Amino acid sequence: MDYKKLAEEILQNVGGSGNVSGLTHCATRLRFNLKDEGKAKTDVLKKTKGVMGVVSSGGQYQIIIGSDVANVYKPLSDLCQITDSKGGESENKQSWGAKAIDTLSGIFTPILPALTAAGMLKAVLSLLVAFKIVDSTSQNYQIIYFMADVTFYFLPIMLANSAAKKFKCNPYLAMMLGGILLHPNFVNMVAASQESGEAIRLFMIPIYNASYSSSVIPIILAVGFMGLVEPVADRISPKAIKFFTKPLITILVTGVVALSVLGPVGYIISNFIADGIRAAESFGWLLSMVMGALFPLLVMTGTHYAIVPIGINNRMTIGYDTMIYPNNLASNIAQGGAALAVAFKSKKSDIKQLASSSGITAVCGITEPALYGINARFKTPLYAAVAGGGIGGLFMGLFRVRNYSGGSPGLMTLPSYIGGDSLRDLYLACVGAAIAFAASFAVSYILFKDPVDEEEEIEGAGDVKSGTQAPEEKKEYAGGRGLASICSPLSGKAVPLSEVSDPTFGEEILGKGVAVIPSEGKVVSPVNGTVETVFDTLHAIGLKSDDGVEILIHIGLDTVKLGGKYFTAHVKSGDKVTVGTPLVDVDLVKVKEEGYDIITPVIISNSPDYGDVLAVTGQEVKAGDGLIKVVK
Repeated sequence: MDYKKLAEEILQNVGGSGNVSGLTHCATRLRFNLKDEGKAKTDVLKKTKGVMGVVSSGGQYQIIIGSDVANVYKPLSDLCQITDSKGGESENKQSWGAKAIDTLSGIFTPILPALTAAGMLKAVLSLLVAFKIVDSTSQNYQIIYFMADVTFYFLPIMLANSAAKKFKCNPYLAMMLGGILLHPNFVNMVAASQESGEAIRLFMIPIYNASYSSSVIPIILAVGFMGLVEPVADRISPKAIKFFTKPLITILVTGVVALSVLGPVGYIISNFIADGIRAAESFGWLLSMVMGALFPLLVMTGTHYAIVPIGINNRMTIGYDTMIYPNNLASNIAQGGAALAVAFKSKKSDIKQLASSSGITAVCGITEPALYGINARFKTPLYAAVAGGGIGGLFMGLFRVRNYSGGSPGLMTLPSYIGGDSLRDLYLACVGAAIAFAASFAVSYILFKDPVDEEEEIEGAGDVKSGTQAPEEKKEYAGGRGLASICSPLSGKAVPLSEVSDPTFGEEILGKGVAVIPSEGKVVSPVNGTVETVFDTLHAIGLKSDDGVEILIHIGLDTVKLGGKYFTAHVKSGDKVTVGTPLVDVDLVKVKEEGYDIITPVIISNSPDYGDVLAVTGQEVKAGDGLIKVVK
């Protein structure tokens, strides 16, 4: 795939670089802050090859790409040229809830790779100790441990950097603020004060005795306050010495307030949340079941990252998490199970391939390809994933399964459940994951039905002519959903769109369909319907059938450059046509002599509105023969 081209298309359809005030990415999606979401062409983006879906949630415009998101993000970030604008109209219209979700998501999403790396390192270390390959008292253990622990210990500094971007203040001053909370001298002063009982004071200002390593909330509050202080420092600083006074005022005021007020407040809030989690464990099975079931819906709205901090805070304060990561594990495994059931049951090769690859990805921790490519697309697998996640979450809650080091919830991070004095949580996490997988797989396998039956697809497609199919056949086909039939507009050989050298057609950017290598230059109507558009150069015609299918017939490639030469039109926009009505005559010999490829794509322009688009390929067809079936 041409990632740069995809990035250019995405940027164009979100309103251009001038409409983008912020851009980040997570494991599978691009996250835009748009000044005016009304300028974004959501319908066009959803049809763009390489885009799996579009979600507007929590103040962010999110475009789901899949595991290739980093490859698209790099050229896109180069093209965006984001300024320090304070945002536009759409940002100002956000509700407080949307702003909170956008802020939390924007702060935590950039540091997820570091958190994942740390979690996986600790998981590997736990395995090495469990299998007695490494002794917990050895230097090998200590070195790997502090490598993994760096992310957690210095978490405030990492959060300070990403928080500064959300609160629009200097990221280096923000990281300095994180360093103030973690400096060894301050840590030693806190320890000494706790031992002696004497309070720490800065002049007459009391400093709360708290340790901020591995903390989450204090630094977010402090950087948020810095975002208010820095503009004031900028205004009151004399222009001649602003370079010196602005950072001085910013860090002095913010640092003192962070140590005396905001840090303690964040510390208390963190402990309050942890105490609440402990209290909730008595009926945590209910919350776990609900969380396990609803996680796919949170992912669909992009709000799942807003609850990630709760799980991180739990591990940082009480040493483990029972509410977020275990239930997310059950949900991710359930999504993978539902998709893999589709892979086993489907008789269509394209669905089997997508379901198997996305299902494997989901059980490893990345669910968007399965969610958007299979589960939400066919609906019944999504119901199965919800059921499996709920059942698996119920098990996790009943046995209070503990996660100790995080990472993207899936099979790859199961070692993150190793902790305490035994392997109990690892065993229970494996059982819970197996239950979630089995339940979702079974429900999905029972409920899922292919959008079309393979036998009818192969044997029936070539015999159907538009306007002649009996109503009884429509009711029986594809589980009663009906179909529309498109005839061939030309005589020649039908071939897949993948054989068209123009990627606009070959990659199905304009829609699904088929191509015909014509043997004669008479183009006729493939449907009963209306001529929507006859291009001035006569090289392409748009039609709409009586049952709502939009068809584009593009005669040759780049033939627009001929300016209508060698083409003769027999219809105009608005004309009613039936199957076989002459549309255009073209002198194929002359067109080929001019050096143009005469392959003719026949595109279903509104193919996303239908369950499937099936086409005859690899055989000779005559004008009027059945060519395409569109499943409703």
